[in-house]
Parts: sequence; structure tokens; C-alpha cells
Amino acid sequence: MFKRLLPVLALAAFAAPAFADPSAEDGADSFKKCKSCHSIVAADGTEVVKGGKTGPNLWGIVGNPVASSADFKYGDGILAAKEKGAVWDEAQLVTYLADPNAWVKTASGDDAAKSKMTFKLPKAEEAEDIAAYLATLK
Repeated sequence: MFKRLLPVLALAAFAAPAFADPSAEDGADSFKKCKSCHSIVAADGTEVVKGGKTGPNLWGIVGNPVASSADFKYGDGILAAKEKGAVWDEAQLVTYLADPNAWVKTASGDDAAKSKMTFKLPKAEEAEDIAAYLATLK
């Protein structure tokens, strides 16, 4: 029985979709969805992406503590996550982009906590690309 399944399993493995590594270039393009609320302004004031002010500036977000933009008023849920020591890395950003409320609940330890951000990116590959792009901005 196993000998008959082996060729089928091998064929299935090759037929499965192959996901590429995250692409910062694709993430820069996908970031267009984010710029209605977020800008990217370098520490020296250079405007990398002109965007909205509904969300915080995302320059240097990867590697920084959650809720660390001094000029943005964060919600209680994400501030609680900051108090617990949460730091943005690419994996955290991907999880957050998929479901901000779920991430805030988990990171803060408060099942009633909510994120001010309501936008979700259901495609994991797109979120990974955006996280890879943001990681290049330091």
C-alpha cells in the first residue's frame, strides 16, 4: 500500500504552491494600503512615504518597543502590551497585521483589550512582505 502512495505523495509535494521568501520590494508596493493612515518619516525628517496621521510613523518600527512613537496617542490595549515588554519584530508585525485585536489581546494579556487599528491584512504573504519592507527602514 505504501509503495503505491509514495509516487502520489511525491507528486503532491511538487504540486503544492511554493511561497517565496518575504520581499521588501513587494512590501514597499503593498505598503500603499497602509499609507492612508501611516507615514514613514526618517529620524532626520526625510519623508520616505507621505501618509496619514491616523496611525503612528513607522520608521524604525522593527526592533523597537511597541507603542514607542513619542508623537502618537496609543490606545490602552497596546500600551498594556508595551508595559509587558512587547517589541516589534517581523513575526509580531505579521501576526498584528492579520488581526490587530487578537494580537493586542494576547500581547497585553487582557481579553477585553482592543486595537485602535481595525484594518486587517488576511494574506500572510503580503503581511510578511510589508514586515520585511519595514525592517529595512532604520
